[in-house]
Amino acid sequence: MTELRGVLFDKDGTLFDFTATWSAWARAFLSDLAAGDEAQARRLGEAIGFDMATSVFAPDSPVIAHTPGEIAEALLPHLPGTSPAALVTRMNAAAAEARMVEAVPLRPLLALLKGRGLRIGLVTNDGEMPARAHLGAVEIEPFFDFVAGFDSGYGAKPHPGPLAAFAERFGLPHHAVAMVGDSRHDLVAARAAGMRPVAVLSGLAAEEDLAPLAEAVLPDIGHLPGWLDRVNAAESVG
Repeated sequence: MTELRGVLFDKDGTLFDFTATWSAWARAFLSDLAAGDEAQARRLGEAIGFDMATSVFAPDSPVIAHTPGEIAEALLPHLPGTSPAALVTRMNAAAAEARMVEAVPLRPLLALLKGRGLRIGLVTNDGEMPARAHLGAVEIEPFFDFVAGFDSGYGAKPHPGPLAAFAERFGLPHHAVAMVGDSRHDLVAARAAGMRPVAVLSGLAAEEDLAPLAEAVLPDIGHLPGWLDRVNAAESVG
């Protein structure tokens, strides 16, 4: 196999700590959506696997890996008179303002990876606009050669379309790209694209859920350079 030449990252739970970033945001967004009605906010939370009392997401919450459209579908039965498009627009605008908490210090890590000549991309099931806002908020957008959201025209994970688009844009063999993420959606997409699936445990999924689909399971992306060194050393020997 070819040495790795590109790395694709998921966003929430991978670049950013999922709970620290999104629990406070979810409480505020659902309260606003419910116009201050606490019972309604609880119902909305239950619809998307979020406990308003404890600020905890269920492991199968659609917020973890699904698109804003899919999250909106879960909320809409409790919001009569609201259109899917209006809700997604409102959700994307609110998400763009979320305070992002880095899973590890991102600037030095990304600078290290770029210094090794790697192409770096982001594939998220969030919208592209809020994704770019999140990268910009922590001053890391310039490190990314490619950013794709569910609405960028390539499809959404677990479909491999956005992953393939990254490889094809830069002429990279698919097997020379690692897809790093915290959910099964990320790993299924990587396998479907013929890329190397790498799991991290900085999201809500447990190791036993991710390991069957992953080539490697890392505590967080701070361990990625060491894994890349081991992989490339093995490939050069092979």
